[in-house]
Amino acid sequence: MGNQVPLAVLGGSGVYGLEGLEEIQEHFPETPFGKPSDTILLGKLNGVGVAFLPRHGRNHIYTPSEVPYRANLFALRALGVQRVLSVSAVGSLAEDCAPGDFVLVDQFVDRSLRRGTTFFGEGIAAHVPFGDPVCSATADVIGAVAEKLAVKVHFGGTYLCIEGPQFSTRAESELYRSMGATVVGMTQATEARLAREAGMAFACIAMVTDYDCWHPDHDEVDVEAVVAVAQKNAATVRDLVLRSVPKIVALGPSPWREVLRGAVMTVDREISAERRKVLNALTA
Repeated sequence: MGNQVPLAVLGGSGVYGLEGLEEIQEHFPETPFGKPSDTILLGKLNGVGVAFLPRHGRNHIYTPSEVPYRANLFALRALGVQRVLSVSAVGSLAEDCAPGDFVLVDQFVDRSLRRGTTFFGEGIAAHVPFGDPVCSATADVIGAVAEKLAVKVHFGGTYLCIEGPQFSTRAESELYRSMGATVVGMTQATEARLAREAGMAFACIAMVTDYDCWHPDHDEVDVEAVVAVAQKNAATVRDLVLRSVPKIVALGPSPWREVLRGAVMTVDREISAERRKVLNALTA
């Protein structure tokens, strides 16, 4: 089904399935980076081939640091995925981005420390451009659909990615605000990096669940509050994805499909057979 899966959806906290998916097949491959977070569901959504993968597992067994990001994105690339739509819960660092709002972020600041953020190293050095980490065409499609739904949508913004699993200290929260970040989360910057290396266009829906801990008029963030807002938004997210999928797929192939051409600096004869398999899979 590889060439029939142009789009993948990555579900985050509170988004563990994709209602409306039909003709479902299950795929749980072994990759050079291990197994993905869970079984990848392959099916049709509004007649379009879609893959769905819950990044934390269906029973939320992985912390943000433990998510097998490389296995997840490598497995999706092996299925022929061109575009990745990532959904996650975030904390707001801006007064006007209230719990329940959606933010279509277009930039990242990555402060994660303990996870694999590249397919390279171990005998292959490669450097891809990442100045604009989000596919603007995909984000524009999602934004146009979202404007017709009963949710407030913010276009653009910076997602500051922390390691977690703890939420921020107040000092950290204020620091992130002073840096100009719009929201804070723990996952999407890593996915964006790997999607770029794999030649897949990346866009994300950041669901605001709280005000982190900086806001004087709101309680400190906790899991119960995050889950409550995420569940409340579940129907809207589902509707947004369902309506967006055909329009996203209609955009065609990823503009980053050939990103590794010229990005690999290692002399060809120095690349081992094992690492060559990885490189070939990412450029197929």
